[in-house]
Amino acid sequence: MTLTKRYVLRLFISIKYITANVIDRNSGRIVATSSTAEHDIKQSLECGRSCNAKAAAVVGEVLARRLKVEGLNEGEGRGIHVNVNKEVEKKGLKSQTKIWAVVNALKYNGVKLVLDDEDGGNNP
Repeated sequence: MTLTKRYVLRLFISIKYITANVIDRNSGRIVATSSTAEHDIKQSLECGRSCNAKAAAVVGEVLARRLKVEGLNEGEGRGIHVNVNKEVEKKGLKSQTKIWAVVNALKYNGVKLVLDDEDGGNNP
């Protein structure tokens, strides 16, 4: 069975780290990932004790480039799905700017994103 929302974006945000994964829902595997825990990203950001929206944007940019290398920036024509409201609900309002920073970085770097928000995906 082929799912219409084959590729989905999942974000993991803690005080110290931000990780973004694109998951293939058919196989359940991660097809591309980016995180502030990676040595090269961590060194360039100087996050210290916490990560901010700038770090989230860098994670989004790195993920976008990795998706392009894998040839998945279009999500095989169907796009990569993300429900921003659900992500904000799970992570809390304090993470909203970080979530939008990742999403916007992906969009601005040519990744075809499909916002699955019920209210139309209003970007603050």
